[in-house]
Amino acid sequence: MKALVVYCHPREGSFTSAVRDIVAKKLSERGAEIRLTDLYAKGFEPCLSAFEHETYLEIPVNRDPVKEDVADIEWCDTLILVYPTWWYGLPAVLKGWLDRVLLPGVAFLMPDETNKTIRPGLTHINRLGVFTTCGASWWLTQLIGAPGKRTLMRGIGFLCAKNRKTAFAAHYLMDSSTETSRRAHLDRVAKTMDRLLS
Repeated sequence: MKALVVYCHPREGSFTSAVRDIVAKKLSERGAEIRLTDLYAKGFEPCLSAFEHETYLEIPVNRDPVKEDVADIEWCDTLILVYPTWWYGLPAVLKGWLDRVLLPGVAFLMPDETNKTIRPGLTHINRLGVFTTCGASWWLTQLIGAPGKRTLMRGIGFLCAKNRKTAFAAHYLMDSSTETSRRAHLDRVAKTMDRLLS
């Protein structure tokens, strides 16, 4: 198993980092090879540059500015994203990672003379895990439409292997969380990882 963990939080020591550590522990217990991409620690630039926009469809030139990140996504068979949900969606840095790294010719194939729509390009990824925290309640997140979860589980999920295994776990009402609720969520993350990796 080759696992890429994409971690996104500006402060080390946050609850999100505790979630990351459980994810890494479970992967290690299964003997997985792990690559951790800490987007804030590496100073990942989320903004698509003018050059990147101009060369977006030029394969393989489009991958040059983010070639190391592209190499990681092409290497893995397991993709796990760990982040806080802000404004019901993805932090800007994580959204920028999607914009800049999940490119045509990498994550998907563009329409052509015989295909009217995009086709999956991440079919080597057979496990997709998403672990997040939400300040809002579960019901309010659902009322808004859970755009962050949809982007990852449906949007990226569509690009992965057809028979992929998926896992999702969120700690809702994070702003009013307690030590008990946080401990319970870390237990939930561990069990969710066990199911994903079984």
